[in-house]
Amino acid sequence: MNIPRTSFPRVVIIGCGFAGISLAKELGKQEVQVVLLDRHNYHTFQPLLYQVSTGGLEPDSIAYPIRKIVKNYPNFYFRLANVASVDPEKKCVCTDIGDINYDKLIIATGSKTNFFGNASIEKYSMVMKTIPQSLNLRSLILENFEQALLISDLEERNALMNFVIVGAGPTGVELAGALAEIKKGILPKDYPDLDIRQMKINLVQGSDRILPAMSEKASEKAEDYLQELGVEVWKDLRVTNYDGDWATTNSDINFKTATLIWSAGVKGATIAGLDGEDFIVRGNRMVVNEFNLVKGFKDIYALGDIACMKSELYPFGHPMMAQPAIQQGKNLGKNLLREIKGKEMKPFVYNDKGSMATVGRNKAVVDLPNFKFQGVFAWFVWMFVHLFFLIGFRNRMIVFINWVYNYIRFDREARLIIRPYKKTRKL
Repeated sequence: MNIPRTSFPRVVIIGCGFAGISLAKELGKQEVQVVLLDRHNYHTFQPLLYQVSTGGLEPDSIAYPIRKIVKNYPNFYFRLANVASVDPEKKCVCTDIGDINYDKLIIATGSKTNFFGNASIEKYSMVMKTIPQSLNLRSLILENFEQALLISDLEERNALMNFVIVGAGPTGVELAGALAEIKKGILPKDYPDLDIRQMKINLVQGSDRILPAMSEKASEKAEDYLQELGVEVWKDLRVTNYDGDWATTNSDINFKTATLIWSAGVKGATIAGLDGEDFIVRGNRMVVNEFNLVKGFKDIYALGDIACMKSELYPFGHPMMAQPAIQQGKNLGKNLLREIKGKEMKPFVYNDKGSMATVGRNKAVVDLPNFKFQGVFAWFVWMFVHLFFLIGFRNRMIVFINWVYNYIRFDREARLIIRPYKKTRKL
């Protein structure tokens, strides 16, 4: 990898998501050599991926070059690589561009979509965990309407305009709301010769309420907002299979759809060599102690979605969201520096700052530790928080300008089929 030798301890970070970048910033100008490994050369602001999928934002407005983040840090090296495995005995990371040894290894690989072992759903459904996947979904949504114009068969045409979103967490709720707004304000103008009233948006949730991680008040209000927008909300319903044409459920309700979007769960993105049964638990996460040290190891740490730090308050680990990842990254960075200086580490304590979700224009729900609110003010709070956590002044300005423009004109300029997507179909 052409990483120079140094007398400083070498910290290798796998993954440049919220956790990895947060840790890197803490180690920025310290006497450590930091090597960042990621399969992309950019950091993705995942909470806004749904807006890329629905034409609200271009992908470069929610991505930021990793090299630009660390350009002013001495002893920092970034390598574009796919990590194949880790050899803990040799303290070596094996990648497609070569191997590298470490003194401290940080696993910050995040999560990937969990299909719960259903190969058919995995093959035929759409997911939205990366920018390329979001662009694929954007292309498919628009291609469906282009194709619907050409089809005379009413059943097939309706299937092209029937969208099924499985999983009513923040991602599913926000995507459903965005599609509903497109149906209301944009598609009738873009496709005047197509009966857009036949477009259906189905949000399917396996439990008895949407946004189950938020308060009951937030769930109820979000459902009211979705129904106002024309979204059909199905609760206590599980999609058991999808063959590219029909989505079957655990009841007699089935959906004929050309587009099923799976947002029903995630699991940790583990690495070969660090996938032992003794420290991998529910959700494919790695068991760590209060210092984020992986169980059974002395020099391997895990952060963010991949890490399961059990406690009385969080028996299954912290929520797989950005805030725990950011806070764990900062804490571990400080702890690594304390350890180098011979000082004691400080245990991680999660500061729950709340959760939020937006449903659409002037519609959002916010749960803070001591205050819960919904509506227009919640929508402005949601926008401010997301702008604040975006990396880069340019990205903040572009996203802000896009939001203002979309709000005034009720438009989404990025509804472009830049890269056509051919969906896998049943033979």
